[in-house]
Amino acid sequence: MPGSRTGRPPVQRRVRRPVTQRPPRDNAVRRLYTRARNAWDRPLTAYYLILGGSLLITVLGLVMVYSASQIKALQNSLPGSYFFRKQLLAAAIGAGLLLIASRMPVKLHRALAYPILAGAVFLMALVQVPGIGVAINGNQNWIALGGSFQIQPSEFGKLALVLWGADLLARKQDKKLLTQWKHMLVPLVPVAFMLLGLIMLGGDMGTAIILTAILFGLLWLAGAPTRLFVGVLSVAGAIGLLLIRTSPNRMARLQCLGATEPRSGEIDCWQAVHGIYALASGGIFGSGLGASVEKWGRLPEAHTDFIFAVTGEELGLAGTLSVLALFAALGYAGIRVAGRTEDPFVRYAAGGVTTWITAQAVINIGAVLGLLPIAGVPLPLFSYGGSALLPTMFAIGLLIAFARDEPAARAALSMRQPRFGRKRAGGPVRGPRRWNTMRRRAPVARSSGER
Repeated sequence: MPGSRTGRPPVQRRVRRPVTQRPPRDNAVRRLYTRARNAWDRPLTAYYLILGGSLLITVLGLVMVYSASQIKALQNSLPGSYFFRKQLLAAAIGAGLLLIASRMPVKLHRALAYPILAGAVFLMALVQVPGIGVAINGNQNWIALGGSFQIQPSEFGKLALVLWGADLLARKQDKKLLTQWKHMLVPLVPVAFMLLGLIMLGGDMGTAIILTAILFGLLWLAGAPTRLFVGVLSVAGAIGLLLIRTSPNRMARLQCLGATEPRSGEIDCWQAVHGIYALASGGIFGSGLGASVEKWGRLPEAHTDFIFAVTGEELGLAGTLSVLALFAALGYAGIRVAGRTEDPFVRYAAGGVTTWITAQAVINIGAVLGLLPIAGVPLPLFSYGGSALLPTMFAIGLLIAFARDEPAARAALSMRQPRFGRKRAGGPVRGPRRWNTMRRRAPVARSSGER
């Protein structure tokens, strides 16, 4: 080896290896987020959310009705499961209505719009006939069916307005008449005001508020101009303010907002304050199912309008947040169905049902939390009351039918294979299906047509 100029052996330098980039570490959170997002974008997500969410709310509602109504039943010398059995019967009938509505074609839903509206108007007018209508808690909105069974026709007025209003607006949109304000308002607003008048004759302002919310939801989905929307809202607000100012009971409910004592002078805020007491005593996980203290005669309407307060006392913050999450998922699924369809009737009907259930849940929960005046409306699918449960479950069946009718959802359902039964021998082995091919294979959405 030849030496260097200094006489020292040459220094051998190390060969530099090319720098290789290390693969990024697999982030578990990012992987979980990606999987959740892919599952959220699947064609049947709305279908599963509506079906699963509504069933979970109904089952949990049955459990809470049984827990919250036992003391009330025993005080009236009735069996402890009296109200639960009536609610269970209504839930069984409602499940049948849900199944029927979910299997009906869109054309049949549109065909039922006018008969349901006519029947609801007839029954709501029949309530005001002496000897037929029954007054409960100062509101005459009930019809006795015999025995302990009663029906509240105004609850079916919500379903009637949704179906009839959606069919009317869809017909006008097909004829390109919604660009004119008179076609957008007439006859939708006069018929809605007629229903509101029949309800207010009985003094039930809570149901009237829900019907007004449905009307505004339909007008918003129809693309009503801002000035038109504000005009109708101003008229409805003025009428509502007049009805509140002329009723001492409604004024007292309005003055109970933020109350901390059951009685402040002449104002009785017993129900509102004890609802807050029930929520406050629940803590994180509650006092246990059936261990509520407020339901022992302290909290009025514990199994109907204020069942959310008993839920917070027995199941705690975890239980109330679970109920809120279920309603949020149901509302999101309804908005998704209304936003992805090309059929105007499906869009208006899905938006109307979503507005109905969401607005009623917000008003009920807001009243229990002390953020809104007590309106006397039940929590949808959760509170006791068969008259409210039956039309609501039929409306849920509408959403399920619309979610199944989406092109991508139809393709996903048609590609399913039955889990049970024999497979064909010698059949071709199919590879794994990919969800991103559903939209390409889906047929073009067709309009539901006219009656």
